Amino acid sequence: MPELVYPPVITAAKTMFRALDLRLDVRGSHHVPRTGGAVLASNHVSYLDFIFCGYGAHESRRLVRFMAKESVFRHRVSGPLMRGMKHIPVNRAAGAGSYAAAVGALRRGEVVGVFPEATISRSFTVKDLKNGAARMAQEAGVPLLPVALWGTQRLWTKGRPRTLTRRHTPITILVGEPMDPAAYPDATALTADLRTRLSALVDRVQRDYPDQPAGPDDAWWQPAHLGGGAPTPERAVELDRSDRRSRSAS
Repeated sequence: MPELVYPPVITAAKTMFRALDLRLDVRGSHHVPRTGGAVLASNHVSYLDFIFCGYGAHESRRLVRFMAKESVFRHRVSGPLMRGMKHIPVNRAAGAGSYAAAVGALRRGEVVGVFPEATISRSFTVKDLKNGAARMAQEAGVPLLPVALWGTQRLWTKGRPRTLTRRHTPITILVGEPMDPAAYPDATALTADLRTRLSALVDRVQRDYPDQPAGPDDAWWQPAHLGGGAPTPERAVELDRSDRRSRSAS
């Protein structure tokens, strides 16, 4: 099937990058294979992460099919775009169908994008990972690539107002070396090593980032262990639990 939707969306995104003069620093994009299936497993700090994670595969001329929550596909604006780009809807109450669709796409030679933390990390550190990315890489027999994103949270993240017109923001995209799922005894071991590698990549891009908070009021986007104002991982867990309780009560 011809790609009628994805290329124009990429062109629009690149136009946005130029208009906002985003300072994109893409590293390791050569790790994305030019042919065959692969899983990109990214950290998650922003609602816009899928745009920038997908951009990490641009050099290899690959279109990444992201797994995203089903409600996005039902939205009157985003739904047609998501379906047109052949992304994969995830029903968290019945995930077997989504998982099977992702494995099928990988076996057909597609690149599938996953956020194994499942939700945005308020602490801006890597949370515990779900093992779905590892399982599908092992079942399909394709490489698993960790991807670290940083700076995207300054545009739009959980609990903060959107600043989509913010200009000159540095955005780092770092694609790590491929992991061979056959080298691990099971998905649990692969997931544990993925978290170790992803945490190291995220720490690297955070420490290399060219900007620093302009002052105490601007420190919210920096993790606590680097002197920033983001919640600690422990506090972030409490906030997530509070959110779940509020949704259950509503």
